[in-house]
Amino acid sequence: MSAMPESPDRNAITVTLPDGSHRQFAHPVSILDVAQAIGPGLAKNTVAGRLHDRLVDASDLIDHDATLHIITPKDEEGLEIIRHSCAHLVGHAVKQLYPAAKMVIGPVIDEGFYYDIAYERPFTPEDMAAIEQRMKELIAKDYDVVKRMTPRTEVIKLFQERGEDYKLRLIDDMPGETQMGLYFHEEYVDMCRGPHVPNTRFLKAFKLTKLAGAYWRGDARNEQLQRIYGTAWADKKQLDAYIQRMEEAEKRDHRKLGRELDLFHFQEDAPGAVFWHPRGWTVFQELIAYMRRRQQDAGYVEVNSPDVMDRSLWEISGHWQNYQQHMFTTETEDGRSLALKPMNCPGSVLLYRHGLKSYRDLPIRMGEFGKVHRYEPSGALHGLLRVRHFTQDDAHIYCTPQQMDAECRTVVALTLDIYRQFGFEDVRIKLSTRPDNRIGDDATWDLLEGALVQALHGMGLAYGINPGEGAFYGPKLEFVLRDAIGRDWQCGTLQVDMNLPERFGIEYVDEVGQRKRPVMLHRALFGSLERFTGILIEHHAGKLPAWLAPVQAMVLSITEAHAAYTEDLAQLLRGAGLRAEADVRNEKVGYKIREQTLQRTPFLLVAGAEEVATGTLALRTHDGKDLGTLGVAEAIAFLRAQTEVPDATARQAAQAERLLRLVAAPSRTTTPSEAVSA
Repeated sequence: MSAMPESPDRNAITVTLPDGSHRQFAHPVSILDVAQAIGPGLAKNTVAGRLHDRLVDASDLIDHDATLHIITPKDEEGLEIIRHSCAHLVGHAVKQLYPAAKMVIGPVIDEGFYYDIAYERPFTPEDMAAIEQRMKELIAKDYDVVKRMTPRTEVIKLFQERGEDYKLRLIDDMPGETQMGLYFHEEYVDMCRGPHVPNTRFLKAFKLTKLAGAYWRGDARNEQLQRIYGTAWADKKQLDAYIQRMEEAEKRDHRKLGRELDLFHFQEDAPGAVFWHPRGWTVFQELIAYMRRRQQDAGYVEVNSPDVMDRSLWEISGHWQNYQQHMFTTETEDGRSLALKPMNCPGSVLLYRHGLKSYRDLPIRMGEFGKVHRYEPSGALHGLLRVRHFTQDDAHIYCTPQQMDAECRTVVALTLDIYRQFGFEDVRIKLSTRPDNRIGDDATWDLLEGALVQALHGMGLAYGINPGEGAFYGPKLEFVLRDAIGRDWQCGTLQVDMNLPERFGIEYVDEVGQRKRPVMLHRALFGSLERFTGILIEHHAGKLPAWLAPVQAMVLSITEAHAAYTEDLAQLLRGAGLRAEADVRNEKVGYKIREQTLQRTPFLLVAGAEEVATGTLALRTHDGKDLGTLGVAEAIAFLRAQTEVPDATARQAAQAERLLRLVAAPSRTTTPSEAVSA
């Protein structure tokens, strides 16, 4: 960066740009003025500015020396501003078409925005089409969006005159604000911190996507509102790519595929809970079996804790004070308060606390496939992706402070390897730091956040920051998977915690006989197994890897005369450890093949007169690849290789390595039984 030049004019304003260059102005200038001084092309694309580290409107003035980054639609912040401004444009269009509507809030969300609105009747798809058309007409006017900082009393008066009751309620929530930002879209006015686009020409690449219900302040006890969702992008090319991605996502919707593949269903008798069908339950159990093997190989022991526990336990953990609104609770006839566990942590702590531990016992890696129950608002429920009753592949690691770094690295390495086995190569790590509502002192939080950062640095892994998004008892790493069509899914977490060990008073005896507090790591890799199953279904478009598919091989008879041979083949395959079924219906084999292709069955085996006569079968994949005619033993060997669990090779290599270490040990002789057990 070049040195700042000395200004001959002591009143001049020096603006430092990202490349280190400087611009001087004799008087206060707006962000747009600076952009214009640089060039008309930049001025035309200026959405806003980042002054030092604060986002400001393009119209805001710079009245002192400053560092400036000009925001354009190419910037992530620019895209968020476009989306937020589109939400205001929804308000402009709605108030023109439906003057009695009352506007509530219109925030930005991932890849889009929404606006909550109170109106006398539900909006229809026809209404949404009319609103979108009016928005296009307003954008075509290329009008300027005007910002005015306005005294609180004037803001209240304005919204009183306009009958905007919800805006007045929002103002009541901000008693310390003496001035507020008003943004004028011609005759329409909205209240916001901003910034917003300077002109509607930036809003052309948008689309309204759906209607939904919502509750005021997200509370089902409050009045119901209507929510209009939309998306907005920097240009039409990005919008078209998004629409194409959403069309593909609709084809992959796990709820639709769950019905088609007969995996699971939901019904109102148990809102937010899954009814698993045999095939779906097979997939679910295979996931558990896979994780169980990986955890055993990594030195975990498996435990199980009760589903219902006393309120006092949740008060000690802090959940009662920080999480009660999400818990299912009940009162017993003897006056005890009980809760269905929303998390497995307190039960794990009680298991650790049962019996005194020595430093020689640590680390203890304690895994649990625990059922948890969390109250989610009915409007938030979404298939397998958001449920009230789910299973976590939870684990808690108890270790000394000296072991914490190595344990964190081991968990991160295991997590990334497991995701790769399921086809997720693009994994991002985010560090969620201390929230406002937390337990423990700042010194403890400094130590724990530093431990996670040190582990990532030591592994050479990049990460982002989620400020204030940590758990109330400790910071965490979040693992975000990018799927086959570019969507991000937050799955696994790793949290470091010294607060719960302190609150529960758990200890270990160190090398000199003193009692110390262990560090507690909270770790879930799949996270919710239900949610991970839904993500897998969508990532693979229902074509699950052959090792995980509920039916790995389907044997198809050509005619009824071949039914017995077909049934025998299926039985042989099952005996060889394959999940195989026979289809001996009196249907044409072409029809059966098409049906099994739609069912995404990985391998189809056809048995007709020639195969019966020669003791063979014709083998093909669900996507039509002909693998030729094979002998039964050859086919079984091939299918077993193709359906092998992905960690099997790694496990065999680990076993071989242990065997070699035993054989190479100079101090003692390895017995045959030791070699076999290795």
